[in-house]
Amino acid sequence: MFKKSLRWLSACTLALSAVTATTATATVSAAAKKPLSTKAVKIALLMPETASSPRWEAQDRPDFIAAVKQLDPNAQVLYSNAFGSQTTEQQQAESALTNGAKVLVVTPVDGVGAARIVQEAAKAGVPVISYDRLILNCNLPYYVSFDNVQVGRLQGQYIAQHTKPGGTVVMLDGAPTDNNAKLFAQGAHEVLDPLFKSGKLIKGYEQYTPNWDPANGLTEMEQALTKLHNKVDAVLAANDNLAGAAAQALAAQHIKGIPITGQDATDAGLNRIYFQGTQSMTVYKAIKLEAQAAAELAVALATGQKPPAGLVNGKVNNGKMNVPSVLLKPVVVTKSNIDQTVIKDGFTTWAKIKNPGK
Repeated sequence: MFKKSLRWLSACTLALSAVTATTATATVSAAAKKPLSTKAVKIALLMPETASSPRWEAQDRPDFIAAVKQLDPNAQVLYSNAFGSQTTEQQQAESALTNGAKVLVVTPVDGVGAARIVQEAAKAGVPVISYDRLILNCNLPYYVSFDNVQVGRLQGQYIAQHTKPGGTVVMLDGAPTDNNAKLFAQGAHEVLDPLFKSGKLIKGYEQYTPNWDPANGLTEMEQALTKLHNKVDAVLAANDNLAGAAAQALAAQHIKGIPITGQDATDAGLNRIYFQGTQSMTVYKAIKLEAQAAAELAVALATGQKPPAGLVNGKVNNGKMNVPSVLLKPVVVTKSNIDQTVIKDGFTTWAKIKNPGK
């Protein structure tokens, strides 16, 4: 029964992720509610911080726990947040192993440093699922995320299509310790580098942003404006928080109407897109589907099952191996399709978008 229900969810998850709107209405099969374990198996969920996005606490955490409970009501989720410290995350992983976790689901603060977590877990016979961000240079059992190079391509394509010929582009990349930030930048450069080389666009400034911190992003944008004497025609910001920082710096110089990208479909970002007009687009990733896929995989591993057929749909190289991966598709959200994407999916509401943070 469990394998059948998991296969159903896998098929539903993959089918939904292939739809252009990437609807996030999938739920765990009711048949999977039958307890799979006679004892409360423990699954550890380790989130990285709160600075880059509100998603980790507001969405990933509750969505993952809810999906685990639907799949196996006896399962216990051991939750931790490292608040930006790799040392703390390492300690939290060690504590989870000591407390009997059968699976670790880890979003690394530092993709390189977290390899130690994978190694120590392997010694204890505990598999690690790298969640959303890739853990590098280790024998990693599984990875659940989105096609992060495609995220950057979508941002780059928007800039390419909406920046005037010969325009100067500022690129605010994410944290240098986050491998996803490098993948986002990779995808963006695949699109924009030929335009930079031909002179159709000009790369005026590019900088990675430590810790995804908006304050750092604001400083970087101010530095870019100073360097370029305010001659900026587009900003490729890697996520909504950095887009907000860029918009703030541009507003201080009375610069309006230029394309600014984002990511995460935060309420604040969507507010800037729809109501303020100070951000142009965001890349929406259906977090509920991502959390459900990770929960499905984690419960299967914790209860001695094989991953459901069809759930693992790709491989991503982490510098050491091609990691079996579950990869979902990102979607561009602009003012014109908010209703058909994030609202339709139940990802957020118009009330939240109108009053972000309340």
